[in-house]
Amino acid sequence: MDELSLSTLFITLGVLVLISAFFSGSETGMMSVNRYKLRHLSQTGHKAAKRVSYLLDRPDRLIGLILIGNNLVNIAASAVATVIGMRLYGDYGILIATIVLTLIILIFSEVTPKTIAALRPERVAFPSSFILKPMLKIFYPLVAAVNFITNNLMRVLGIDPNGTGKDSLSAEELRTVVHEAGSLIPSRHQEMLLSILDLEKVTVDDIMIPRNEINAIDINADWSVIARQLNNMQSTLVLLYRGEIDDAIGFLHARDVLQLVTRNPDEPDKPSLVRAVREIYFIPESTPLSVQLIKFQQNKERIGLVVDEYGDIQGLVTLEDILEEIVGDFTTTMTGQASETLRRDPDGSVVIEGSANLRELNKELKLNFPTDGPKTLNGLLTEIIGDIPDNPMCIKIDEHAVEILEVSDSVIKSVRLLPKLRKKAKRSSA
Repeated sequence: MDELSLSTLFITLGVLVLISAFFSGSETGMMSVNRYKLRHLSQTGHKAAKRVSYLLDRPDRLIGLILIGNNLVNIAASAVATVIGMRLYGDYGILIATIVLTLIILIFSEVTPKTIAALRPERVAFPSSFILKPMLKIFYPLVAAVNFITNNLMRVLGIDPNGTGKDSLSAEELRTVVHEAGSLIPSRHQEMLLSILDLEKVTVDDIMIPRNEINAIDINADWSVIARQLNNMQSTLVLLYRGEIDDAIGFLHARDVLQLVTRNPDEPDKPSLVRAVREIYFIPESTPLSVQLIKFQQNKERIGLVVDEYGDIQGLVTLEDILEEIVGDFTTTMTGQASETLRRDPDGSVVIEGSANLRELNKELKLNFPTDGPKTLNGLLTEIIGDIPDNPMCIKIDEHAVEILEVSDSVIKSVRLLPKLRKKAKRSSA
C-alpha cells in the first residue's frame, strides 16, 4: 500500500464502508421481511420475492454469506484505516484510526443501514437479492465449509441446526394479526374472522335452544290441539314426540303438513303424520361449533337435537345458529336471542328474563358474566345464591347490581340489571 496515494486510500476506505453498510442492511432486511407477504408475492410471480424466498429457505447459508462478506470488508477497512493513520500521525495514528473507524462503521455501516432496513425491509431485501444470490453461488464452497463447522458446533452444544421454527401461527397469534390489520381489513370482516376463531371455544350447548323452548308437538294429544299447534307453527320444522320430548319421533316439515292437509282437509290421520317425519340427527352437547359446522356439511343436515351423556335431549341447534355466531343475527325474531329477553328502561336499567342466554347477554350488553358454568341468567343466579330465593333480593355480579324481580315455579323469571357500579373517587385533603 506504500505506492498508493492518500486520496486513493480514502476512496478505497469509503467504498469498503459502503459495502459494509450493504451487508449490514441486507442482513436486517432479509431477516425482517414479512414471510407471509413474501410468500404471497412469490405465488403471484414476483421475481424479487422468489429470489428472497430462495435465499431464506436456508437462512444459515444466507447469514454465513453475509457475515463472511461483512467481516472481510470490515477487516480490509481496518487495514486501510491503519495505513492512513500511520501516514498522517505516525504511531499515534493506529489509535486514532481505530477510534475514528469504529465510529464511522458504527454510524454509517451498522446503525443507519440496519435501522433503514428494519423500517423498509422489502425495499432493502428485494434489491439486495440481485447481488446476494449470485454471490452465494460464487462463494458456496466457503459458505458450506463455515456452515459445516458451525452446525457441528451447535450439535455439540445440544442445539439442532435443522430445528428452525416454521412460519405458522396459533389461533391467538392469528387473532392478534387480525386486530393489528387496522384499516387493511374492514371492521365488519375483522369481527367475522374473530368469530370464526372463536368457534372452537364455543360448544353447541352454548347456543342451543333449550328443550323447554323447542317447538314440539305431542302426537298423543287430541287432534284439535295438534291442529292448533300446526296452524301456529313459527318455523318450517317442528319436532314430533310421544308423551315426553325425550321420546322424540322426528322433525315434521311445514311442506309435508301442507300436503297432508291438502290430501285430507277434514282430519289427517296421526299415522300419516308420523310417517311424514324426518329422521332425527343427534349431537353430543360438548361438540365445538367448528366441528359441528363441518359435521352438518358432511351429513347434509341443517338441524339436530343436542343430547347429554345419558341420551336425554337438552336442546336444539340449527345450521343458522352456528352461522349467526360468525356473521351475526340474520333476523330479530330468532328464539333465544338476548334482544327478545330484555327491555331497556329510561333510567338506564335493563329488565331481563331469567331464561336469557348468558353469551347473548354478554354480547348485547357488553357484560362479562361467566359462561363456563350455567348457560342462562337464571342458572347463574341460582348457582351464586346457592338456593332459589323466595323473595326479591339484590346481588352483585361483575360490578353490576342485579335485582331479582320475580320468582315462580322454582325459577327466577325476571331480574333488573342496574348500571355498572362506579367506585367513588377519593377526596384529596386540602
